[in-house]
Amino acid sequence: MAAVLGMLFAGSALAEESAPASAPQAPTKASVNNGDTAWLLTSSALVFLMTAPGLALFYGGLVRRKNVLSVLMQCMMILFLVSLQWLLFGYSLAFGPDWHGVIGRLDWAFFNGVSHDTPHWNAALGLSYAPTVPHQAFAIFQMMFAVITPALIIGAFAERVRFGPFCLFMLLWATLVYDPICHWVWGAGGFLGIVNPSGKGVMDFAGGTVVHVNAGVAALACALFLGRRKGYPDKMSPPHNLPFAVIGAGLLWFGWFGFNAGSALSAGGLATSAFLVTHTAGAMAGLTWALMDWIFLRRATMLGAITGAVAGLATVTPASGFVTPGGAVVIGILAGSVPWIFVSVLKPKLGYDDSLDAFGVHGIGGLLGTLATGLFATRFINPNGLDGLFYGNPEQLLVQVKGVGVTLLYSFILTYVLLVVVNKFATLRAGDHEEAVGLDLTQHREVAYTIID
Repeated sequence: MAAVLGMLFAGSALAEESAPASAPQAPTKASVNNGDTAWLLTSSALVFLMTAPGLALFYGGLVRRKNVLSVLMQCMMILFLVSLQWLLFGYSLAFGPDWHGVIGRLDWAFFNGVSHDTPHWNAALGLSYAPTVPHQAFAIFQMMFAVITPALIIGAFAERVRFGPFCLFMLLWATLVYDPICHWVWGAGGFLGIVNPSGKGVMDFAGGTVVHVNAGVAALACALFLGRRKGYPDKMSPPHNLPFAVIGAGLLWFGWFGFNAGSALSAGGLATSAFLVTHTAGAMAGLTWALMDWIFLRRATMLGAITGAVAGLATVTPASGFVTPGGAVVIGILAGSVPWIFVSVLKPKLGYDDSLDAFGVHGIGGLLGTLATGLFATRFINPNGLDGLFYGNPEQLLVQVKGVGVTLLYSFILTYVLLVVVNKFATLRAGDHEEAVGLDLTQHREVAYTIID
């Protein structure tokens, strides 16, 4: 293993020798490019696919058959609610004109001033979110990120939450947790990001902090607040439809190319690199997880393989626009081993019920990936980024640690507060009878499967 890692580092170091020496440059104002616009709209559709049906089938296949429709319905309702919230005011809070680095003002509420045929341009900072696509194309792309992030949290409380309070909680979470963190890291002027006057913030290409750490630690807060499912862990049934979960994982992987490569915001070399390292890390992590199962549990499992692949995709997300393929292989190894330890060893010992391992996969994966960006990032791949520790910039790793720490604390605390508040108005936890019968019948009066005599 040491020899392999040595060769990977050597390859990355050789690449760095030819890296441009100039400092990162802000994009220049430009007109709409049809090719870039087509790629970003396609990427938006791919990220949409990740929620419905990708995540819905992935999570739905892993629960018991009496709860599969409840998971699908939760994913769909988040898609409905957050899409409209984003249009009405969410986008403006996350990306609108900055207010003291903390939140966007409501200037762009109802997409007011968000043009369908000209790019965004911030005259004060002299930069654009995406200088070659219409402003609405960028806003729609980011809408799909805002949708899937709260949907990831479902994995922590599947099979034990009432539908009405769930809807209220998710709408509040998207507004008070996701939107502020998104602005801090990705909004122009946000205090944690590199799109600020100093240009020395957290590097998060496609959502390590904003999406995965954020959703993952919120998932942990939900699991702790709601407590274990009845009978956990001794009387839990295996996944009711593992082929559903495999199809869902494949759709997630497919959509992830839009998630990461689309975050280049243009069709070109950076999107190509992000596409390659995304696939590389997913494959390496899936293989590593399967090997971990084989070595320590004496069998490689389909569930482990797809869980590992998703962990690899989540872990490489923040680094996908900054690292070489060699760096992606190392990230994949980390993603297939460290989350495996959390899911297979620590979770059973600690006893918390993270139903579908939202924290173990996305929270830990996002944390690893954000820190790995501070190690492996190189301006050879992205001249507008920053170098990491292994390329002569140890300060960036400290910045990444700060970004993870702020996200962890804010998301966990605010999520827990929201759970307490919502629970005072409407009980979140399903009752014993509801949980025993299943949420499909008790919450929706439907069943996923019918028996024909």
